[in-house]
Amino acid sequence: MPMELIDSHAHIDFPQFAEDREAMLDRARAAGVTTLLAIGTGPGPEKLDAALPFAEQHDWIYATVGIHPHEAKEVTQQHLDELARLAKHPKVVAWGEIGLDYFYDHSPREVQQRVFRDQMALAQQAKLPIVIHCRDAWSDCLNMIEVHWRPTGLGGILHCFTSTLEDARRGIEMGFLVSFAGNSTYPKTENLRDIAKALPVEKILIETDSPYLAPQPWRGKRNEPAYVAEVARTLASVRNLSPDEVAAATSENFRRFFGLARPATLTAPGLKDKG
Repeated sequence: MPMELIDSHAHIDFPQFAEDREAMLDRARAAGVTTLLAIGTGPGPEKLDAALPFAEQHDWIYATVGIHPHEAKEVTQQHLDELARLAKHPKVVAWGEIGLDYFYDHSPREVQQRVFRDQMALAQQAKLPIVIHCRDAWSDCLNMIEVHWRPTGLGGILHCFTSTLEDARRGIEMGFLVSFAGNSTYPKTENLRDIAKALPVEKILIETDSPYLAPQPWRGKRNEPAYVAEVARTLASVRNLSPDEVAAATSENFRRFFGLARPATLTAPGLKDKG
């Protein structure tokens, strides 16, 4: 039996999967991925619904809607109105990824902040938690969450966490889960493994951020959801747990946060074979 895994963040709509998308999803299932959160940021604001077709086609895939801070400078009111409409889709469980990116600065910082605020307001109206992208902007990002988001009580996910233990704990206090990606497996990211070891196990998730950040065995190659098992193995090694235990705990955290039932094949093994 493979581990029971949930990939809490993957960009399966991206062109890197154009040639073998169905085979990639089959590999994920074979590796034990029971649920996948398809991030709907698409290649720019014109593809706001990019993740939805996959959630409609596969009962084990859920979707988000949102605009990445890289594209903040392109955002119009029409984009925001369309997001508000798409957020009503029954398979949309979160708003994101949204936040601040001061590493690339593809959009001016004040524009990123305005679009982040606007999307938090829309997510609040939609009663959806938020998926945070933050790079080299943790102080501003967490301060904005404190002011504009914490009062909603909706929480969210700090995706591909890369900051300090103090920032992780601050996020948890504000209702967030902390998600670790393939970069946590790299030799030089001992700091991330230390954080993953120190946090309560019920507050962590695992993800691939596919097609980016492939775990160490595939580093430099295209990442895919099946490889989330390697993140589970890495976190297990630092927490003195088995990979199965980390996989099960992070899966349960995801389902509990989003109010999702266990897949039927997990709750009643064998029943589906009896016809």
